[in-house]
Amino acid sequence: MAITTKLELRQTHSLVMTPQLQQAIKLLQLSNMELATFVETELERNPLLERADAEETGGPAPEPQAASAKEDSDGEAPGASGEREGEAAEGDDGDWVDLEAGNRRTEDLDAEPQDVFPDADGFSPGVLKDSGWASLGQGQGSRSSGDEESNLEAYVAEERTLRDHLTEQLALAFADPARRLIGHHLIDMTDEAGYLRGELAGLAELLGAPLELVEETLAVMQGFEPCGVFARDLRECLMLQLKEQDRCDPAMAAVIENLHLLAVHDLAALKRAARVTDEDLMDMIQEVRRLNPKPGLKYGSAPSQPIVPDVLVRALPDGSFHVELNSDTLPRVLVNQSYYATVAKSTKRKEDKSYLVDCLQTANWLVKSLDQRARTILKVAQEIVRQQDAFLTYGVRHLRPLNLKTVADAISMHESTVSRVTANKYMATNRGLFELKYFFTSSIAATADGDAHSSEAVRDRIRSMIEAEAATEVLSDNKIVERLKGDGVDIARRTVAKYREALRIPSSVQRRRLKGIAYGASL
Repeated sequence: MAITTKLELRQTHSLVMTPQLQQAIKLLQLSNMELATFVETELERNPLLERADAEETGGPAPEPQAASAKEDSDGEAPGASGEREGEAAEGDDGDWVDLEAGNRRTEDLDAEPQDVFPDADGFSPGVLKDSGWASLGQGQGSRSSGDEESNLEAYVAEERTLRDHLTEQLALAFADPARRLIGHHLIDMTDEAGYLRGELAGLAELLGAPLELVEETLAVMQGFEPCGVFARDLRECLMLQLKEQDRCDPAMAAVIENLHLLAVHDLAALKRAARVTDEDLMDMIQEVRRLNPKPGLKYGSAPSQPIVPDVLVRALPDGSFHVELNSDTLPRVLVNQSYYATVAKSTKRKEDKSYLVDCLQTANWLVKSLDQRARTILKVAQEIVRQQDAFLTYGVRHLRPLNLKTVADAISMHESTVSRVTANKYMATNRGLFELKYFFTSSIAATADGDAHSSEAVRDRIRSMIEAEAATEVLSDNKIVERLKGDGVDIARRTVAKYREALRIPSSVQRRRLKGIAYGASL
C-alpha cells in the first residue's frame, strides 16, 4: 500500500470538560462549610454577585423540586445549562435566586434586643438603652437605626483554659524571675490533656539554665491544680494523684508500675507483683479507675465544630416521611442585572466589556450550579429515604443493604454523581444524625431464601448480644455465629471477629477477665 498525504473529515463524539463543568462537579462533593467558603470567595471576586438576605427577598422562596433536576449528557454532574439568561434590563432590581427550602420565621429579625429579651432577672429594656449596648458601632452608624443586630456572642465570657489556670498559679508559686521564665516554657510544653511534651535537657540548653533548676521548678509545678498536670506519662500522672491523696504505698506503686498487666486484665500476675490478696487487689483497681488519666481536659480546649445537617427528614402522621433541604446550609446569591446594565452603558474599552461579560457569565453559572446542586441533593436524599423507610420507622435492625447503583438507577443518574452527592453530607432524622454514606451498606446472605441482611444491622446484633451476656457466660465468636445463623444470618466466624474489632469490643478472653474484675468488686 502506498503512503500518501490526504485530508479527511471525521465526525466523533467526545466529552469536553470545560472549567465551568469541572467546577460544577467539585461543587457537588463540597460540604456546607466548604461551599460557604467558596461562595464567599466568589462574592469578593465578582462585582455582579450579591448576597441575598431573607429581608431583601421579601420572604422565603419555594423549595426546589427534585423532579426538575437536570443533568449533563453523561449524568455525572450538574452543568451550567438553564432557562434563565443574564440579560440586562433597565430598572431591574436584580435576578434573585433564593435556594432556601422550607419556611423561615423572619418576624424577629428586626426586633430590638429589648424585645427579644423580656424583663427577667433584672434584665430590662431600660438597661439596654442606658448602657453601652445601644451605642455600639456608632462609628459605622447608630445601633438604633436597626441596620445591624448586636452580636451577643461578643459579650459571652471567654472560656477559662488550662494555660490561663496554670499561669495564675505560676505567679503565686515563684518570685524568682528565672524560675518564672522556666515555668512559662514548661506551660508552653504542656498539651491540652495536661501532659508535658518535650525533654527537660533541651529546655535547659535553650534557656542556658542548669538542668537541676529546671527539674526543681517542674517538681514544684507538678503540685499545681488540677492534680496530675506536668506528668510525662500515664504512670507519673497517676502517681501524682495518688501522692496527693496519700495513697502511694509500695503495693499501689507496684500496681502503677505494672499497668500493662492491668490493661490486659492479667490479675494473677498483677497480684503477684503487688503481693496482696484478691480483695485488696480489687479495691486498688477500683481506686485506680477513679483517677483522672487526662486532668487537663476539665478546662476549656479548642471548640469543636458541630455538624450541621444538609437534609432534614421528619415523620408525617400518615407514616410517610417529608424530606427537605436545610435552609441554613444553602447560600443565596443574586446577579445584579441593573448594575451590569448601568456599567455596560458607560464602558468603552474592549477589555472592560470582555471583563463584564465574563463576570456576568460566571455569576449566572454559579447561581444555576447552586440551584442544580440543591435539587440533586434533594433528589438523592428522597430516594435514600424511600429505600430505608423501614430503618427510619423501626430502627437499625431493619436497615437494608444498599449500594450506589441502586439509587443511581432509580433516579436516572450516574453512580459517580450519587457518590459525590453523598460525600460530606449529613441527614437529620428521627433516629439521629447520619452521614448519607451511612445508609449504603454491604449485604450478608441469609441462611434460607430470605432477604439479605445489612452489615450494619448485623453489627448492631453482635453489639446487643455482647452487651446482654452474663459475667458467667461470655459469648465466644463461635457462639455468636451459631446465634446469628439461628436468626437467619449466614456469616463466618472471621467476619464476626472483624465486626467485633471494628466495634472496639475485646475478645471473649479479655471480656471474661474484665467482667471478673467487675464481678469481684461488686461482692
